[in-house]
Amino acid sequence: MNNDALSKSLRYLFSFLLVTLLGGCNQIPDGLEAVTSFDVQRYKGRWFEIMRLDNSFERGLSHVTATYDLRDDGTVSVLNRGFNGANCEWEEAKGVAVFQQRKTVGSLSVSFFWPFSGGYHVIGLDRKNYHFALVSGPSREYLWILSREPVLAADVRQKLIEEARKLGFPVSELVMVKHGDRHCRSLSGPRS
Repeated sequence: MNNDALSKSLRYLFSFLLVTLLGGCNQIPDGLEAVTSFDVQRYKGRWFEIMRLDNSFERGLSHVTATYDLRDDGTVSVLNRGFNGANCEWEEAKGVAVFQQRKTVGSLSVSFFWPFSGGYHVIGLDRKNYHFALVSGPSREYLWILSREPVLAADVRQKLIEEARKLGFPVSELVMVKHGDRHCRSLSGPRS
């Protein structure tokens, strides 16, 4: 990894840590409940970020995915990845998540840099197929709509937005995450 890539990775991690440290850490926001009967075996794998409340550690990133896998010690490995079109490169952060309660409750604590961690709370889930999820961070300033595919049907997306609205999230601030062709912004014009 070159110095520029290392610097960007450290910036990404530092931003996440700072926000997490200032944001109240691991607790689920008041009035929200994590999904019960959660099956981490079915949840693991790659998820595409469809919409999010913008945050400093993902600002400017497109093609964002999160990949979860089970580790031998019972924790969950996390790989967040996104494309930075301004720099024309991928950024990624690796972390580890631990369940905050029983493994059947979708409430985890994710750490990208020990000893700091932040809450990851699955508050909505397609329980039949594990095809889409609604995820909150440690406060209502963090919300993600995830799907197993890079596109989520408009009616399903709208249903999740309405659910988030009822739970008190500022859904008018949600941003759509681009997937598909990657374009770089540079002085010489866009590149694919």
